[in-house]
Amino acid sequence: PTVWESAIVAATPSTYTSGSTDDATAAANVGAFLDMIAFAEGTAGPRGYQTMFGYRYFDSYADHPRKYFEFEDQAKRKLKTSAAGRYQIIVKTWDALRAKLGLQDFSPASQDAAAIELIRERGALNDVRAGRLEAAIAKCAPTWASLPGAGYAQPERKLTDLYAAFNNAGGTIA
Repeated sequence: PTVWESAIVAATPSTYTSGSTDDATAAANVGAFLDMIAFAEGTAGPRGYQTMFGYRYFDSYADHPRKYFEFEDQAKRKLKTSAAGRYQIIVKTWDALRAKLGLQDFSPASQDAAAIELIRERGALNDVRAGRLEAAIAKCAPTWASLPGAGYAQPERKLTDLYAAFNNAGGTIA
């Protein structure tokens, strides 16, 4: 873990304990949280793993598509993004995760592993595993612009809709 991650663990050790959640429920909660993020990011459909920003698609999973798209946020700022895949990961983040995790491609399995690592880096993985949904969402909001409280001047999903998506995907809320 990085110095930052170690500091988070020291400051909030309870978020790194999964409590009494059994392994099957914890695994189901992780899957449901990933599905919830895809719902929030608008990539829950059959081509979610192939979706680039603006609902454009790429064909090869060999690597992140590395395409940039201009957009205007709600504050009327002109920005560019390379967000791609089910979890709308940008190139800079992808390159760091690929190196850290030894990922060989941008396949669905690699995208899932990268998203789980992003959740872990935010100190939220055991919150997810234990079903502490509101805490996990709050911790992950700086990573995904569509989560409530992200503050990126982009549309954010309602917490009630995220709870519904998590439940519909088989998650268990603590």
